[in-house]
Amino acid sequence: MVPRRDSILIVDDAADTREVLTRNLEAEGYEVVAARDVPTALGILEARAIDVVVTDLKMPGVSGMELVRHVRENLPDTMPLMITGYPSVEGAVLAIKLGAEDFLPKPFTDVELLRAIRGAFDKLSARRALQRTEQPLKLGLVGECEAMRRVLRAIRTAAGVDSPVLLVGEVGTGRELAARTLHYSGPRGSGPFVPVHLGSIPPEQALAELFGASEATGSAPQGLWGAALHGTLYLEGLDVASPDVQIALVQRLQDGRLPGPRLTASATGPLRVLVRRGTFREDLMHVLSAGEIHLPPLRERGHDIALLVRHFAERTAARTGRPVARISDQALQALRAYSWPGNVAELQSVVERLAAGSEDPDVTDLPALMRFSALREPQLQTLEDVERAHIQRVLTAVEGNRSRAAEILGIDRKTLREKMKRAALTFGLEAEDP
Repeated sequence: MVPRRDSILIVDDAADTREVLTRNLEAEGYEVVAARDVPTALGILEARAIDVVVTDLKMPGVSGMELVRHVRENLPDTMPLMITGYPSVEGAVLAIKLGAEDFLPKPFTDVELLRAIRGAFDKLSARRALQRTEQPLKLGLVGECEAMRRVLRAIRTAAGVDSPVLLVGEVGTGRELAARTLHYSGPRGSGPFVPVHLGSIPPEQALAELFGASEATGSAPQGLWGAALHGTLYLEGLDVASPDVQIALVQRLQDGRLPGPRLTASATGPLRVLVRRGTFREDLMHVLSAGEIHLPPLRERGHDIALLVRHFAERTAARTGRPVARISDQALQALRAYSWPGNVAELQSVVERLAAGSEDPDVTDLPALMRFSALREPQLQTLEDVERAHIQRVLTAVEGNRSRAAEILGIDRKTLREKMKRAALTFGLEAEDP
């Protein structure tokens, strides 16, 4: 049986916009229908199931706001996404308050459109998974290795409280997906999830976009902070937050009288390093570090790669209507041997290209770098080299804390010190007293 393709409804009074969006999304494998106004769109929604609605804000007659409100109140299995030619903070806040899953200002690129569409489908998958009884916590997180089990246990624990959470991991490890899992697994899951990518906002505009223009005492929360009031505000790239934003976050997190959303943030590395460099506030680090969750890189999740490949192949098949790709054992072995600097996001991109190109992808279908890696003989190492590399990774992960490193390695501090001296490892020798 051929799986049903993911469906999108485009609602815009401009015929050329409908045509361009339809053509671009159909090229990505989506099933697309279009409507020139809200009444026509409502007729389509009554006649068939639609996964994502992409609607313009300003249209003659009934506006896109009313359509978003209708979808939110009557179609829980459909995600609304709003586009508009009025790019402003107020417009974004209004769209989110009305229930739009994303706010895309015109003009936007094909890349920005596809990113928003994929984000809407990710949210829809998370919502559907939450409604199922089996393994509701996992949502979109795929993995059975011990490192991922620790992540899921930490998210389960954090979901029961309302304190801030910091997700630490390399780019592509799934930090935003983990934040969504945390949001939908907790008591705020019925509220909005508002993602903010700090690296994409000019520093001089970040404070106003996050908290609004008015800072009057006792005033209602404004900006994206106010839009996420009863849900979760997710700040991606907290390590690039400006000093003004850091100060404002500290004030709001430390003053329990001020209403606010649940704060979830992400960083690519430990904030303590930035504190030592003088680019991050120590008090903000202390507020966040109590709820720190580390997401492992893909190179440390070798046994999960087969699961992830199958997951992405099935998702691609569902989107395109094609059979699920059967990736050969040799290709899978090459994927497991690759170092994955782009982590899960890179793997997803590779699998989608493989699945779109062939029903039976083999090593020859892989990107050149992965093909050459697969042909090389594996590099054999001595046991001493393997031990040295592992100790180095553990010390780096705990920032040179030898007590914690010894605990993780299952040895005492004296043994660790001896091994470090034998291997000429100096990391951490200055971090603690002898």
